[in-house]
Amino acid sequence: MIDGKKNVINWELSELEELFTSWQEPAYRACQVMSWLYQKRVTSWQEMTDLPLSLREKLDGSLNIEKSTAIGKQLSTLDGTTRYQLQLADGNLIECVYLPQKRWNTACLSTQVGCPLKCLFCATGKSGFIRNLTAGEIVEQIMVMERDNQIRIDNVVLMGMGEPLLNFEQTVKAIRLMNSRQGLNIGMRHITLSTVGIVPRIRELAKFKWQINLAISLHAATNELRNKLVPINLRYPLEELFKAAREYLKQTGRRISFEYVMIRGLNDSAEQAQKLARWLKNLRPCHVNLLPFNYVEGTDFVPSTPETIEKFGEILLRASIPTTIRKERGHDISAACGQLRLRVLRSKEKVNGS
Repeated sequence: MIDGKKNVINWELSELEELFTSWQEPAYRACQVMSWLYQKRVTSWQEMTDLPLSLREKLDGSLNIEKSTAIGKQLSTLDGTTRYQLQLADGNLIECVYLPQKRWNTACLSTQVGCPLKCLFCATGKSGFIRNLTAGEIVEQIMVMERDNQIRIDNVVLMGMGEPLLNFEQTVKAIRLMNSRQGLNIGMRHITLSTVGIVPRIRELAKFKWQINLAISLHAATNELRNKLVPINLRYPLEELFKAAREYLKQTGRRISFEYVMIRGLNDSAEQAQKLARWLKNLRPCHVNLLPFNYVEGTDFVPSTPETIEKFGEILLRASIPTTIRKERGHDISAACGQLRLRVLRSKEKVNGS
C-alpha cells in the first residue's frame, strides 16, 4: 500500500466483485476491470472506457495499478537473457529474469526481498532478508517484462530471489492470478515452483492437487553435506523431505524435479551420485537436473568439470533416473541460478520506468 491506496494487481476476481458489491455496483464490473488489466494491459483507470466515468474516478481515488518500476536491466550478448532490477512501491529492490526460448517466453520470478535461508552457494541469501512480496508484486514482474519486450510470458519459474514456500499464502495467490482465465491465463503446467524443501508447505501445496511443476533444490545426497550447503536441512532432513515428496507425487501425480548444483570436490563424487540414486529409486516419476555451479562473490567454490558432471549423470542414468545436464542462461550478466542479489545493477542499459 502507498498513499493509502492498495494495489489492484494484488486482487483476485472474487475480491473485486466484493468491492463493487459494497459500492452498490454490478458485480460484472470486476470482470471488466480484470479484462482491462490482464488482456488489454492498460495502466490507468481512465483507459477503461466501458466503465462509467464516475466509477473510474472512484477507482482512481481508491486503488493503484502497479507500482513496481524497472530501474535497470542487463541484456546477455550470449543468449538474449535479460536481467531486471525492479524498485517496489516502498523503495525496496528485487531482481527477475526474462529468458526467451524457442517454444515459449519464460519469466524467472522472485517471491521475497532477499532470502532468509543462507544456502552457501547462493548470492541472494548473502544479502539478507527484508520482507515477503505480495501476490501483486510477484505478478507485476511478468507485466514489466511483457511491456518492455512487447511479448506475452507463457512460462513461469518461481526460482528467483527468496523461498516461495516461506511466502506461502502470497505465492499461492500469485499462482492463481497467473493461471486464472481472468488473469494472465498461464497454464498450470507452465508454472514451476522451486523450493529447498519446506516440508510442511510441500504437504500443504499437495492438497491443491494443482498441475504445476515442483522442483526441489537438493544439492547433496547425505544429511551431513546438505546440512552445510542448505542449512534448512537441519530442520527438514532428507528422510522427511523425500517422504513429503512421495506424498506430493501420490496426491498430484506430477513428476518432481530435483535440482543439483555441481560444485567441484564437494558434492560431485560418484558416492554422492550413487546415494542420490538410492534415494530416488522408489520415487517415480522424477527427474534430476545437474547444473554447473555459477560463481558467487565471497565463496571459494568452483564448478565441477564437464567430465565429472557427465560421470555423475551416467551413474544416475544407469540407475534408470532420468537426468539432464542443464546449460545455464544469462551467465555473463550474473542472471543464472543462485546469482540474483540485492544490489544496484551495473547496467549496460537503463530504463526509465516501463
